[in-house]
Parts: sequence; structure tokens; C-alpha cells
Amino acid sequence: MCHIPVFCWITATVLEDELKTREGGELPRTLTEMYIHFLVVQTKLKSIKYHRRAEMDPHWNPETRKMIESLGKLAFEQLQKGNLIFYEPDLMECGIDIRAASVYSGVLTQIFIEDRGVYPDKVFSFIHLSVQEFLAALHVHLTFINTGVNLMAEEQTTSLMSRNSRPAETSLYQNAVDKALQSPNGHLDLFLRFLLGLSLETNQNLLRGLRYQTGGSVPSESGSSSQTKTETVQYIKTKLSENLSVEKSINLFHCLNELKDHSMVEDIQWSLRYGSISSDKLSPAQWSALVFILLSSENDLDVFDLKKFSASEEALLKLLPVIKASKKAVLSHCNLTAKSCEALSSVLSSESCSLRELDLSNNDLQDSGVRLLSSGLKTQHCRLETLSLSGCVITEEGCASLASSLGSSCLRELDLSYNHPKEGGERLLSALLEDPNCKLEKLRLDHGGQNRLKPGLRKYTCELELDTNTFHRHLKLSDNNQRVTCVEEDQCYPHHPDRFDNCLQLLCRTGLIGRHYWEVECTGSVALSLSYRGINRKEISFFGKNDLSWSIFYSEGKGACFWHNNRMSAIALSCPTSYRVAVYLDHPAGTASFYRVSSDTLIPLHILNTSFTEPVFPGFSLTPGGSVSLCSLEVRDTLPNKD
Repeated sequence: MCHIPVFCWITATVLEDELKTREGGELPRTLTEMYIHFLVVQTKLKSIKYHRRAEMDPHWNPETRKMIESLGKLAFEQLQKGNLIFYEPDLMECGIDIRAASVYSGVLTQIFIEDRGVYPDKVFSFIHLSVQEFLAALHVHLTFINTGVNLMAEEQTTSLMSRNSRPAETSLYQNAVDKALQSPNGHLDLFLRFLLGLSLETNQNLLRGLRYQTGGSVPSESGSSSQTKTETVQYIKTKLSENLSVEKSINLFHCLNELKDHSMVEDIQWSLRYGSISSDKLSPAQWSALVFILLSSENDLDVFDLKKFSASEEALLKLLPVIKASKKAVLSHCNLTAKSCEALSSVLSSESCSLRELDLSNNDLQDSGVRLLSSGLKTQHCRLETLSLSGCVITEEGCASLASSLGSSCLRELDLSYNHPKEGGERLLSALLEDPNCKLEKLRLDHGGQNRLKPGLRKYTCELELDTNTFHRHLKLSDNNQRVTCVEEDQCYPHHPDRFDNCLQLLCRTGLIGRHYWEVECTGSVALSLSYRGINRKEISFFGKNDLSWSIFYSEGKGACFWHNNRMSAIALSCPTSYRVAVYLDHPAGTASFYRVSSDTLIPLHILNTSFTEPVFPGFSLTPGGSVSLCSLEVRDTLPNKD
């Protein structure tokens, strides 16, 4: 709405008054708060200008209350009809004396205007549709507060009991949500936001003078109690889980913002990843709306994780204002390129940037991206202290760009592990640790090598070795020790304490730490697993059926499921007779990602998030007739021998 001149003027009017009169209080944060303050300001000006009252005199009096009631009734009735302009009979029906129309126009010039224009009759309108929508919501709110009538219900009844009835109040807001969602053109969207905002007790306190008073006593609060707010928020979230249009979903997020719901950011993340909002179909205006909601929410922006919204470069470019306002940005594994680095460099160069930690690991940024990012690191406004570029396909050239910018930066920690800096790059960066003018204190350059220049996860490819000492006796090894098949014949394996005696499964020889990636070809029903060494070998202890292992089971002709500690999570997947699957393990991060491989494309199946306490061993479970073959990829990490 900041693109609307009238709204800018309303905002300026409110801020001018607030900065003059407030005593350390907060400025308006929501749209409802802004329009309430605007109404208060205009009523004050009217009292001072036309009734010569002092600025500190009460601004709500019988005359102004009657005026607001009449304007609210007109606004609501005409909004229901879809009318933006009104005529004399419309005003008279709402109790507005047409002879005093000029007084209304003069008293509240900024709210209500009279315009003859090209029309033969007198034509009236509010200065902007948003003002009409606010007054309409105020009318519905005050009608319910003062009389108990729910103007949003299909059948309106008056009940004194409903004034303090929580179910009746909840029904008011739920009815309003339903009507707004049923509107084909969204003409009640802003009205709904205002009505829900008016349900908060903090906003009602500003309008207390508009309530009827009997015998000098103030009516008991029928505003949003904690339970009513909770029920309303839950109702909106239920609607968000339905198949709504993007515009209606975003408006419901605006409504949650008006209600100051603290779980709103998580709801937006869910909708972008799994719900009705597809990040690749959002218009620029819709992205702007989401950014506004995130920035205006009361959620803590200490840590921003792009993957919780959408792991894409497009999402990053749209959410840059949120990243700029965060203290830490986690952008790892988001398929970012040099284009993102250019945008982030601009963010780091901004004087208002709050970023102190930036994680760009596991994106193929290459030297070109690092060069662009380095230009932002050396600016005087950059206050970044921790930067992770682990696994970003960086060579000696990229290290040189970083070295040239770090001398004047605030950076204290730099992670360049899993890259290929060569000796020259390592020497340039290591020298900065000894430079008294450089603030760099911690530098990681481990796990480097030529193979780190491969794109995607294959830069972490490792060569697994099957441990025959763990093989069940019905598992047969073949194809140069790369293939295992479940057979009927008993294989003549010697007795060994590591052998699985009662489960058709096996482990690899080496326990893994660090980052590793492998692919296997499967036939039949097979399980890919990760296990600690201590898993029971002599009793029935299938992978995933205990707390020492994790397993994803592919059932031929059916589907897949993930098991851990005897708990199962189903995975929507059709398993053919033969298929290729992949596993990416990031042991320090506590994650393991399972993929289906199709024409060199990785299709995510399941992501394990945990905290590994010791090395994990890749393993496999088979069923009769099933087989597993280790895939030979072009680049491999050679793992050390066991023990």
C-alpha cells in the first residue's frame, strides 16, 4: 500500500501526530492501528477547529460518536453493494443530514469528500476505498459491541447475552472470514483485516469512547479474549490448509498479522513448501506482500533459513529485505549461483544491513560468485563476522578474491572446507591469520581436492566397501565385490561376532563422518540404511526397528517408507523392479538425504535430521531375490580402512 499516495499521506499524518504527542510508546505496527490513529487525529482536529476545544480535551463526545456511527453505517451498507460513490438518499438513510453534508466534508475533509464533477446530482465518496473499508469494519465491530448483533451472520438476531458470549464473538469473526473467502473479487479482503484487527483489546482501548455507557459504567470487554483469538487464528489456519487462491491465502496471512499471531512465519513457510502458495507462480506484488508480512510480524528474525521457504535462487532474490533484517542467514543447499552473490553483495554493502553470519555452503557459486561477494565484504558498512563457503566449487582464484577483501573487513571466521584452493590459495588466506590488521581469527581449509570441483552432491562421492564379516549367510557377493544378492543357498561364511545371524542385512566396512555421497542400483525390495556399530547382530534387529539405525525401505510394486526406532513414515513413491537411489550424508550437520536417481536428476524422497553421536555405517537389507549394486561414479573419496 505504500505505492498509494493517499495511504502515504495517512501514514505521514499519523506519524506526525505520534511523534509530537507520544511518550515513549510504540508506533503503529499494523494497518488497523494506523487507521485507528488516523481517525483519532482527524477527530481531534475537528474538535479543535470547529468547536474550539483544547487539544487535550476528550475527542470522543456524543456529536463525534454520532458522526462516526453514521459514516460507518454508510460505509458498510455501500461496501456490501459494491458502491464507491453515493447520492443524497444514501446519506439520508444513514442519518446524515444532507444540509450538513458540507459540514461533514469540512469537518472530515480527509475522510469524506463531496464532488459534483460531471454528475448532475451531488455525489459523495470516501477519500479512498481503504477508508470506507475501515469505517465499515468499525461499524460491524461497534454494532456487535453495543447491541450484540452479528451483521456478518446470515440470520441476524439481537441478544444481550451475546454481548459477553465468547461463542457469539468467535462466530462473528468466522462468519466474516467465510464471507471474505466467498467474495469472487476480494472486495471484503481489507475489510476482514480491519475487523480482525479491531478484535484486539489494545485497539479497542483506543476506541473506548465510541461505546455506549449506561449509568457511568463501561461495558465489560467483549473484545478478543485469549481464547477467542486462539479460536479465530486456528480457524484461519484451517482455511489456509484448503485449496485457496494465492491472493486469498496471502490476505489470510495479512489477517494473522493483524491478530499478531506469532506462529505466522512458520505458516508461511509451510504454505510455500507444501501448501497452496507455489513460489514459482507468485507475482512481484504477491512476493512483496509476503515480505511485508514477514518484516512486520513480531517473530524473531535472528535466524533466516531459506530452505524453510523455498530452496531456490528466485526465492532468495524476492526475500532479500528479510535477509537484510536478519542477524543470521542460512542459505546452504539452495541451488544458488553467482547471481545470488551479486544480490547479497549489495545487501552487505547497505548501512542498514543486520547480517552477522552468512552460510552459503553447498552451493556451486564458483570463483565468479566469490568475486562478486568479495566486493561487498570490503565495504565500510559490511559487518559480517562469520562466512561459510564450504563446498562452493572455489579454487585458488576465488581465494585470491577473498584475501584481497578481508584485510579491511570485520570477518572473524571463514569456512572454505570441501573446496580446491591448492597451495597458493591456502597460503594467501593463512597469511591473513598472522596479519595484525586483519580481524580473521578462524579459517577452515580441510577436505580439499580436485574432486571438490564436481557440480552438485557428486563432489562428495565416496567409494564404499562391503564388509563380508557382517553378511547374513543368504547374501551372496559378486561382480568384483560390488554386488550383493539374496539367495536361497547358504553361503559358507566363517563365524564372526559382527555377522547378522537372523536378519538379511549387511554393513559397509568403514564408519563415516564428514560429508559423503553414494549411489546404488537396486532390484526387488531393498532397504538403504545408516547404523551405529553397536546394533545387535545375533538377535532379530532389523535396520530402522531400533534407536541405533535409520532405514528407507523400497517395496517393489508398492511404495517406500522410512523407519527409525520402530516408527514408520510413509513416502509417496512407486517402486519399479529396478531403480537407482542415492544417499547424501552430512554427519556434522546431523542430516542424511535420500534420493531417487532418474536420468542424473535427484528426486528428494526423505531428509533425516538428527544429531549423530558417533560414526555411521552404510548398510543394506534385502528380501529373497533382491539385489544391491554399488555404483561406480567418476570421482571418489577413498575411505580409510576400518580401524
